[in-house]
Amino acid sequence: MDKPLLVLVGAPGAGKSSVGRRVAERLRVGFVDTDQLIEREAGMKVSDIFVTMGEGEFRRIEQGVVADALRDERGVVALGGGAVMNPTTSALLKEQTVVWLSVTLSDAANRVGMNTARPLLLGNVRGQLKSLMDERAPTYEAVSTYTVDTSGKTLKVLADEVAALVGGDADA
Repeated sequence: MDKPLLVLVGAPGAGKSSVGRRVAERLRVGFVDTDQLIEREAGMKVSDIFVTMGEGEFRRIEQGVVADALRDERGVVALGGGAVMNPTTSALLKEQTVVWLSVTLSDAANRVGMNTARPLLLGNVRGQLKSLMDERAPTYEAVSTYTVDTSGKTLKVLADEVAALVGGDADA
């Protein structure tokens, strides 16, 4: 295998990191969250990158980090919600097994909460989230091999569903 076992995409609050960790444990492979890799590379939190460097610089760093992860990682990779909007990243995802973790606006808003450190959701969290979800949904769909609806499901059920898509046993 010369690429990640699977890549998770979806809106903020879809569960990419939480589900990804569990799927990786179930499949006995590594897990990386590209937002954490970005923070390590930049030496600051994503929200601080947005404030001090701007979204453009964040997206530049993100593109490189995502490309590296898609080339170097062999387990489960969770992308930040907006990573798919970069045309270079979208093109790289065509060569991957991608699972879109779809989520309703209500569930996503409940999961991210109103006091969020997510820089693109400042202000009217629900309104910003709806706008992001509406804008990104066609791209999530276009890059995805599979779609899993996360709404109303437990982490265990979601991890079982996603693991099964790549040949993992539900209760391994």
